[in-house]
Amino acid sequence: MDVFSVLGLLCGLALFLYGMNTMGDGLEKLSGGKLEKTLEKMTNSTFKGFLLGAAVTAVIQSSSATTVMVVGFVNSGIMKLRQAIGVIMGANVGTTITAWILSLSGIKGESIVMQLLKPSSFSAIFAFVGIILLMFCKADKNKNLGTILIGFAVLMVGMNAMSSAVEPLADSAAFTSILTAFENPVLGIFAGALLTAVIQSSSASVGILQALSSTGSITYSMAIPIIMGQNIGTCVTALISCIGAKKNAKRAAFIHLYFNIIGTVVVLILFYSLNLLLNFGFLNKVVNPADIAIIHSLFNVTVTAILLPFNKQLEKLACFTIRDRDEDSEIPFLDERFLNTPSIAAERAKELSTKMARLSQGTLIGSLELINRYDEKSAETISENEDMIDTYEDVISTYLVKLSAKKLSQKDSKQIQLILHTIGDFERISDHAVNILKVAKELYEKKIKFSPDAQAGLNVMIEALKEILRKATQSFINNDVKLAAKVEPLEQVIDRLRDKLKDAHVKRLTSGECTIELGFVFSDLITSIERVSDHCSNIAIGVIEINRNGYEAHEYLHELKNSDDIQYNADYQAYKKKYSLPKTVKTDK
Repeated sequence: MDVFSVLGLLCGLALFLYGMNTMGDGLEKLSGGKLEKTLEKMTNSTFKGFLLGAAVTAVIQSSSATTVMVVGFVNSGIMKLRQAIGVIMGANVGTTITAWILSLSGIKGESIVMQLLKPSSFSAIFAFVGIILLMFCKADKNKNLGTILIGFAVLMVGMNAMSSAVEPLADSAAFTSILTAFENPVLGIFAGALLTAVIQSSSASVGILQALSSTGSITYSMAIPIIMGQNIGTCVTALISCIGAKKNAKRAAFIHLYFNIIGTVVVLILFYSLNLLLNFGFLNKVVNPADIAIIHSLFNVTVTAILLPFNKQLEKLACFTIRDRDEDSEIPFLDERFLNTPSIAAERAKELSTKMARLSQGTLIGSLELINRYDEKSAETISENEDMIDTYEDVISTYLVKLSAKKLSQKDSKQIQLILHTIGDFERISDHAVNILKVAKELYEKKIKFSPDAQAGLNVMIEALKEILRKATQSFINNDVKLAAKVEPLEQVIDRLRDKLKDAHVKRLTSGECTIELGFVFSDLITSIERVSDHCSNIAIGVIEINRNGYEAHEYLHELKNSDDIQYNADYQAYKKKYSLPKTVKTDK
C-alpha cells in the first residue's frame, strides 16, 4: 500500500464522515426537532426511553449525538438521570442501522435486481435527485430531503473510496501479520476503542472495518473484539461534553461509559468461556460487510438485554462516582450542547425567555404594590429579581448570537429574532420596577402620602398598566398577533392618562394642595409607568412585525395612528371608557 493509497483512504474517510453528518443534519431538520422533543418528553419508563433512544439514533445516524443531547437535557434539568438511562441504552442499538446501510456495499451478483441494490447504482440517482431538490425547490422540506439524499450518496462514495484504497492490502503479508495481533481480544478491544475515540464516531469506525473486510483479510476472531472496543471508544464524545456540566449530566455520561465497559466485559467473558468449551469453528472464517453488521447488532442487542434490568444499579454506580456536594447554582442556563441541534436550542431559549418575561411582569407588579404597602423583604426580592433578569438577558442574548450562526429553519429564525428584539424591553421593565421601588421606599421612609385625588388618578393608571403588561407578556409567550394588536390602543390611553395626571398635578401645586417634594415623587412615578407601557408597546409591535416578516416599528405605528382601522379605534374608545379618571381629578383635558 503506497502513499497514494493512504491518501485515497483518507479522502474516502473524509467523504464518509461528511456524508454521514450531512445526512444526519438533513434528517434532523426534516423532522423539525420533533424526534428530539419526543425524546425529551416521553421517557417516563426505562423501556420506553430505550425505544425512543433507538429510534432517534437510527434517524440521526449518531449514538454520540443522541448521548450528548441526553447529557444536555439532564444538565438543563429537563430530563431526570433515571430517564436518561434507557435512552442511552437505546442509542447503542439504534446506531447499528448505519452498519446495515453500509453493508450494501458488499452486495454481489449479476442480476438486474442485485445490480440496482449496489450503492454504485443508486447513489448516483440519489445524488442527482438531491441536487435538483436543493437547487430548484424553495420549500425547506424539499431542500432537507435533497440534503439527505446527497449526504447518503457522498457517504456511499466515501465507503467505496475506502474499500478501493485498501484493496492492495489483500496481498500484503505485513498487513495480515498486523491483523493477526488483533485476534488477541484485549488488543482488539483496545484498537477498536482507540480508533473510535479518535474519530469520535462508532458508525465511522464500523464503516472503516467494513471497508477493510473487503480485502478478505478480516476474520471473525479479529472483528468481534474490535467491534466490542468501538462501543467503549464512542463514550469519549459524551465524556468530553460533560466537562463543566452539573453533577447529574456527568453521571449520565458515566452511565454511558459504565454501560459499555460492563457490557463489553460481560459479553467478552461469556463468549470466550463458551469458545473454550465449544471451540467455535467460525472464528477463523473471513467476514464481509454484512457479517460485521450482524456482529455489531447482536453485540449491542445482547449487552442491552443483559443490562437493561440493572438500570437502577447503573444509576447508583454513577452517583457513587460523582458524589453529591454543593447544590448547583440557580443561575439561568442554556446548554451549548444544543447548538448543534438548532430546533432544540431555539426551544430552550424560548423557555428561558418566557421565564424572564414572567419574572419581569411579576417584579413590576410587585413594585407597584409597595406604593401603598411597603415591605422591606418584598423590596429585597424585587432588587434580586432585577439582578436575575439582567443575567437572563446576558445569557439569552449571548446564546442566541451563537445560535444565529447555525443553519436555522424559518420558524426558528423568526423565534430568535422575536426574542432578541424583546428581551431588552423586559429587562428595562425590571429597571423601572426598581425605580418605582425607590419611590415607594421614599414615601415609606418620609411618611408622606399622595392626596386622595392624586391617589385615585394613580390607581386608574396602575390598573391600565397591569392590563397592558399582561397583554404584552402573553402575546410574546404565545406569539399571539391578535392579542398584541390590543396593546397599542391601550398604550395610547396610558399616554393620555399621563398627560391628564400631570395637568391635575400642576393644578394641585398651584392651589397648595400638594407639596413640591410630593410633586417630584408623583411625577417620577407616572413617568416610570408610562415608560413601562412604551416597552409593552415595543414588545407587541415586535410580535406583530416579525410575524409579518419585517421589523419597522415606526412605520407600523405611523400607519396605525394615521389609518381608519375600525378595530383599533373601537379598542381605543373601550379602553378610554374603562380607564377614565374620577370626576374629582380636575384637569383641563
